[in-house]
Amino acid sequence: MTTPPLRLGVLTPSSNTALEPLTSAIAATVPGCSAHFSRFTVTEISLSAQALGQFDDSKILAAAELLADAKVDVIGWSGTSSGWLGFDRDRVLCERITERTGIPATTAVLALNELLALRGVTRLALVTPYTEDVQQRIV
Repeated sequence: MTTPPLRLGVLTPSSNTALEPLTSAIAATVPGCSAHFSRFTVTEISLSAQALGQFDDSKILAAAELLADAKVDVIGWSGTSSGWLGFDRDRVLCERITERTGIPATTAVLALNELLALRGVTRLALVTPYTEDVQQRIV
């Protein structure tokens, strides 16, 4: 019996140049797995209204709908914005993606939180490329 292919749908910040190659390399280690990407505009990380507006659900949902056209098995937001916007933003986003596309959704931050809880991690070192104010919000 052959295993059906696994298609991962990945929502990607438009300015990120590392995410797609790294995700594709990881997916290549899983037999029958492929990664498919959809981008939405993210060009500035700060706490300004303009920068925060980049994470408006409507833009992310439009990108998720494009992934749904590829008949992906899951849609994952592979960004860290809920680290400074709040974890509930990712929970609501996942619900909205699933409602809109009929495809299960997750995020990198929610998956990390789950892994940390499963492993009983209570202390975590954090290194980010973000500004001091964004870093403080994450902490």
